Amino acid sequence: MEVVVVPTAEDAAVLVADAYQALLTATPTAVLGLATGSTPLPLYRELIRRHREEGLSFREARGFLLDEYVGLPPGHPESYRQFIRAELERHVDFAPDAIVGPGDAGRDPLAAGPAYEEAIRAAGGIDLQILGIGADGHLAFNMPMSSLSSRTRVKTLTPRTRQDNARFFGGDVDLVPTHCLTQGLATILDSRHAILLGFGRGKAQAVREAVEGPLSARWPASVLQLHPHATIVVDEDAASQLAFVDYYRTTFAGKPAGQGL
Repeated sequence: MEVVVVPTAEDAAVLVADAYQALLTATPTAVLGLATGSTPLPLYRELIRRHREEGLSFREARGFLLDEYVGLPPGHPESYRQFIRAELERHVDFAPDAIVGPGDAGRDPLAAGPAYEEAIRAAGGIDLQILGIGADGHLAFNMPMSSLSSRTRVKTLTPRTRQDNARFFGGDVDLVPTHCLTQGLATILDSRHAILLGFGRGKAQAVREAVEGPLSARWPASVLQLHPHATIVVDEDAASQLAFVDYYRTTFAGKPAGQGL
C-alpha cells in the first residue's frame, strides 16, 4: 500500500489523471472501475479537460460502476448510472454501452450480482479501480461489518444510510431505496490497481484506520492492506491522524522518476 499526501483534492485529481493517461496510452482497451459521489468529481473534471484539450481518449475503454440502487426506474436522476453519465460519460468519447453498472446485469437483483461478476471476468478484470472512503470506512456500499471476502450482491441499506442519502431525494427518506447492489470487498481486491481518494478532516479517522489500523470488518477500507497495488491519495486534512505521515512523504518523494502511482 502506498500513501500519497497532497495539498488539495485538485492536486490529487492531476496525479490520478496521470495514472489514467498512462494506462490508456499503454492499453487503450483498459477496463476502468468508476466510483460515484462527490469525492471523484475533481478527477472526472480533470479527465474531461484532458480529453477536450489534450486528446485523451476513452473510445476503446470499458467501465464498471461500483454500485447501484435497487428499484429506481431507468434514467432516474439519482441513479448512479445517471450520475456517471452526467459527470463523465457524456463529456468524453466512451463508446455506446461501454459503461455498465450492477443494475444492468438483469431484472432479478439476486441474480444480478453473480451476473455482474461474470461480466467483469469476461471483460478481463478491472485494470484501475477508483474508490472513495466513507467517514465510517465504508467502500462502495460495503458498510462496517461487511464480509472481507464478499462479492457483488444485494445489500440492505441501513436507516442511517437512507437518512444520509435523503438529501438527494428532496429530503424524503421514504423515496430512498431500501436496497442496493454493490461490488464486494473481494471483488475490489481483484482489480489490478486500486486508488482510494479521501479528502477533508471528516475522513481522517477512517483513513487512519484503513491504512494503519488492523485489518477489520469494522473498517471495510482496511481490506486494501491486502491489495497488491493499492494507492491511497489524501489531502492534508484527511492525513492529519496518520502516525507515519513523514514516512509516506519521504518514500513518495524518493520514487524513481517516471514510476508513477
